Amino acid sequence: MMALFDDVDDVVRRFDTDNYLLDTGAAAAFYLATTLGRPLLLEGEPGVGKTTAAKTLATVLDAALIRLQCYEGLTVSEALYDWNYQRQLLSIRLAEARGVGLTEADLFTEEFLVDRPILRCVRYRGPAPPVLLIDEIDRADDEFEALLLEFLGEATVTVPELGTFVAERPPIVVLTSNRSRDLHDALRRRCLYHWIDYPDPARAVQIVRRTVPGATDALIEHATRFVGRARGLDLDKPPGVAETIDWIAALATLHVADLTAPAAITALSALAKTPDDRATVRGAFVEYAQELGTG
Repeated sequence: MMALFDDVDDVVRRFDTDNYLLDTGAAAAFYLATTLGRPLLLEGEPGVGKTTAAKTLATVLDAALIRLQCYEGLTVSEALYDWNYQRQLLSIRLAEARGVGLTEADLFTEEFLVDRPILRCVRYRGPAPPVLLIDEIDRADDEFEALLLEFLGEATVTVPELGTFVAERPPIVVLTSNRSRDLHDALRRRCLYHWIDYPDPARAVQIVRRTVPGATDALIEHATRFVGRARGLDLDKPPGVAETIDWIAALATLHVADLTAPAAITALSALAKTPDDRATVRGAFVEYAQELGTG
C-alpha cells in the first residue's frame, strides 16, 4: 500500500493546515493506520475530537468521507447492504404482465442491490480510497460488531445471494468509541488503537485560540483552566473540547473579555448540559471568578 503521509511529522503538519492540532501519539496512530492499511479505533471521553479527527483525515487526504453513525438496533440492511424491494416487486408484476416467470436468482442480482455505507466503501471506484468513519461503535449492539469482522479483517463484504465483494482499494477505516460499553476482543484485534485524552492546558489554549479568534487571551486562558477544574467535579457529563469551544465562543459573542465580567455566568448553558451539572458548575464558577477577581 502506497504511503499517504511521508512520516509522523507530515501528519502533524497537514492536520495543522486544517486547524486540527494533533499530538505525536495521535499522529503516529494515523500514520501507521494509513501506511499499514489497518483500521484505527479511537477511544476517549465524549467531546475530545475523535469524530473531527476522522473528518480532518479525509480532508487532508482529499478523500471521500463516508460516515456510518451507530445506534442501538443498527442492522445489516442499514450498514452493509439491502435489497430494493420496490424494484423487485415491480419486476415481478411486469414479468407477470408479459407472461414471463422469474426465479429467485433473477430478483437477487446487482441490479437490485442497494449499497449501504460499508458496501459502498468496498465498491468505491474513485481515484483514492475513501475514509470510512464508523462513529460511536459502542452505541451499536454487540451483535453488530460481529457483522463488521469480515470487513475489518479483509476489506470484503459477503452477500449470500451474490458472493463476496473485495475492495479494489481498501478504505481507510476509523472507528470511534466513547466507552459506554466494552467492545469485543475480536474487533479490537483487527484494529490499531489510540486513546484521545483531554488536551493539556497549553494545548487547549492553542486549540481554542484557533477556533475562536474573537476571544481575548485572558478569556481563553482562564476559561480553559476552569474547564479543566470542572472536569474534576462530580458531573454527569464532564465538558469536552467541543463544549469548551462552544462556551468560549458564546462568551466572546456576549463581548465578555474575561470571566470576572458579570455577563460571564449567563453562558454556562453551553458548558453544562444537565440541571444537576448546571448547579454544580455554577457554584464552582462563582468561586473561580471570585479567585480571579481577588488574584
